[in-house]
Amino acid sequence: MGRSYRALTLGIVSVVLMIAFEATAVGTAMPIAARELDGLGLYAFAFSGYFTTSLLAMVVSGQWCDRSGPLPPLAAGIGGFAAGLVVSGTAQSMWPFVLGRAVQGLGGGLVIVALYVVVGRAYPERLRPSVMAAFAASWVVPSIVGPLVSGTVTEHLGWRWVFLAIPVLVALPLAVMLPPLRRAAHAPDPAPETLPEAPEPVAPPVRDGRRIWYAVALATGAALLQYAGQDISPLSVIPAVAGIVLLVPSALRLLPPGTFRAVRGLPTVILMRGIAAGTFIAAESFIPLMLVTQRGLSATMAGLSLAGAGLTWALGSYVQARPRLAPVRERLAQFGMVLSAAAICGASLALVQSVPVWIVAVAWCAGGLGMGLVISTLSVLMLEQSAPAEAGANSAALQVSDALSNVLLVAAAGTVFAALGGGTVGAAADASTTTTAHPAAFAAVFLPAAALALVGAFVAGRLRPHPKSA
Repeated sequence: MGRSYRALTLGIVSVVLMIAFEATAVGTAMPIAARELDGLGLYAFAFSGYFTTSLLAMVVSGQWCDRSGPLPPLAAGIGGFAAGLVVSGTAQSMWPFVLGRAVQGLGGGLVIVALYVVVGRAYPERLRPSVMAAFAASWVVPSIVGPLVSGTVTEHLGWRWVFLAIPVLVALPLAVMLPPLRRAAHAPDPAPETLPEAPEPVAPPVRDGRRIWYAVALATGAALLQYAGQDISPLSVIPAVAGIVLLVPSALRLLPPGTFRAVRGLPTVILMRGIAAGTFIAAESFIPLMLVTQRGLSATMAGLSLAGAGLTWALGSYVQARPRLAPVRERLAQFGMVLSAAAICGASLALVQSVPVWIVAVAWCAGGLGMGLVISTLSVLMLEQSAPAEAGANSAALQVSDALSNVLLVAAAGTVFAALGGGTVGAAADASTTTTAHPAAFAAVFLPAAALALVGAFVAGRLRPHPKSA
C-alpha cells in the first residue's frame, strides 16, 4: 500500500472483490433465476457452462500474457465478465441465461491468469506474498455478507439486479488502476535477483495453436464428464468415456511435464494446487446438504456454518506472507494440508447424531486456515519458480489444475454420493426434519477427500527444486 503501488493494489484487489461477490451472490440468486425462467432442468449447465469456458480462457490468457503482457487479456476479461452478467441479467429464458454464464466464464478465465502475471511483473518478490494475502482477504466480506445481500436484493428487487449491479461496483476502482497497470504492462522485467536466473534474454514466445486446441479438448472433456456424472445410467458411460479420452491427453500437454509424477519444483506446485483446491471444495460442496438433511438445520444456518472459513483463510494468507517464514514455505503448505484433512474429518463427525453440530463450524475454520496457508504459498512459489517469458503459461497451468481438479473431484463425489443413495436425500428430508437414511453416502465423499488431502501433505515436501538443480 506504499505510494508506488497503492493505486495498482487497490485496482487489482477490486477485481478480485468483484469475482468474489459474483461467486457468492450469484450462487444465492441462481435458484430463483432458474425457477422464474422456467429452466430448472438446465440449472446445472448454468454452473458447468461457466466452468467449461473458463478452462479454455485460462490457457488462452496464459499465451496472450506471455506475448503481449497482462493488460490486453485483463481488459478483455473484465469486459467479457461484465458482458456475461448483463446477458444473464437480461435473459428472458434459460438458454440465454446459460449463454451469459458461459461468457462470464471466458472473462473470468482471462482475468484470473492475467492478475497473477500482473503480480509477477509489477511487484518485487518480497511483496508478492502480501499481494496474495490481499487477494485472499478480498473474499472475506463477500463470503460473509454476499449471500445475505444477494438474498435481500433478490427478495425485494428481483434476481436480475444481483447480476446487473456487480459490474458497476468495480468501475471506479478500475479507473484508478488503469494508469499504473499500463506502466506495469510496459515496464521492463523485474530485477534478475527476484527471478530465476536466465543466461540470456528470451524472445517473446510464439503463439502455440496446438495448446488452444488442447484447451478446447480439455474443456469439452470436462463438460462431458460433468454431464455423465449428473445422469447415472448405462448410457452415461458413453459421454464419460469420451470425456476421459479428450481430457487425459489434453491435461498431460497443458500442465508442466512431470506434474502427475510430482517432480520436484514447479510440477509439484501445479499438482498441489489441484489437490488442495479439489479436496476442500469437493467436501465443502456437500456440507450444507449434510447439515440440512442429516441435522435439520435451515439453509441459512448451514451456510453460516461455513462463513468463518473466509476469515481464517485470510488469516492463513496473512501468516504465510511474513518474510521470516519464506524459507519454510513448503512446511507451511504441509501443515495447511494436514489442517484441511483434519477439518474434513471433523466435519464428517456431524453425521453422528450425538456429536454437537457446531463441530462443523469449528472444523471448517481450521480448514480455512489451512487453505489460506496452502493456496497463497503455492501462488508465491509458482511466480518464484517462473521465468518472465513463462509467467503467463505457468499461471494458466496453476489455474487449470485448480479448476480441473474441482470438476473431477466434485463430479466423482457426486457420482459416488448418488450411487450410495444420496440422490434421494432431498426427497426424504427437508429443513425441518432430520434423517439418518444416507450417512454412508456423505461419508463416502468426506473420507476419501480427507485421505487425498493427507497425500497432498506428503507431496508438499517436493515443492522446491532439488538443491543441485536450483
